[in-house]
Amino acid sequence: MGAFYPEIKPYVTHQLRVDDIHTLYIEESGEPEGIPILFLHGGPGAGCQPHHRRFFDPNRYRIILFDQRGCGRSTPHAELEANDTRRLISDIENIRELLGIDEWVVFGGSWGSTLALAYSEAHSKRVLGLILRGVFLCRKHEIEWFYQEGANRIFPDYWQDYLSIVPESERGDMLHAYYKRLTGKDELARMAAAKAWSLWEARTASLMPTKEIIHHFSDPYVALSLARIESHYFVNNAFLKPSQLLDNIHEISDIPGIIIQGRYDLICPMESAWELHQAWPSSELRIIDDAGHSADEPGIGQALVQATDFFAGELG
Repeated sequence: MGAFYPEIKPYVTHQLRVDDIHTLYIEESGEPEGIPILFLHGGPGAGCQPHHRRFFDPNRYRIILFDQRGCGRSTPHAELEANDTRRLISDIENIRELLGIDEWVVFGGSWGSTLALAYSEAHSKRVLGLILRGVFLCRKHEIEWFYQEGANRIFPDYWQDYLSIVPESERGDMLHAYYKRLTGKDELARMAAAKAWSLWEARTASLMPTKEIIHHFSDPYVALSLARIESHYFVNNAFLKPSQLLDNIHEISDIPGIIIQGRYDLICPMESAWELHQAWPSSELRIIDDAGHSADEPGIGQALVQATDFFAGELG
């Protein structure tokens, strides 16, 4: 990870109880008086990792990470009740108010790009700029591409493992077949489904296979929250109206944005990033020709650091 800033530790952490069920883990690192920047992790359900702090210059940014409902160090783990996009947007506002921040830069990849757009369109006056990676607009055809018909043609070998736990009679709707198992009472079936779901995503996340990604996503704790929460959101179309994020793009038309997109992203194909860029006149699209989906790929990581450096220079 040579393109990234050195490893740092948080200077403070918070536990924020947002309702009768959920408590969020929040951390701050970098420069307390720096430019506030909010990191939104993917999934939903993946949680934050220590290396996520390394996209940002610790001498210029006040770096804010938090684990969304049900994942990472937030509790309860893998909880689906009271877990939807509207509540996540409300959580972000609660965090902003808790930390006494008026405006901030918002940074999100994959599902994090979805949430970043949804939040910014709802609270545009709070957003100084957006950095998005692996754009996911959560439209029905995008979900179906990865979980039913599309990506399976590129990865038939990996897809076979994903198919294996679902009887042939249910394979016409893989998303709901998995959701049934991930929310069922059979613990063994639940964990088998979680591991298969998470492994399918890990194997397809980068242009070249990456052992570190596969190892992380194969961890049972990570796999359970990722699979349960993703399937919960996706069977509900991410709790968004069809094409909501593009339809409401006028809300952020004046907010500057940088979109980083791997040309060979097969989880979130480039079509969505292209459509977003075309609809958003103040955005810049940077295509990484030798990369897939993962922020850990060298070209994408370098481009993300360059984007945060750019905003630090503009806003500093």
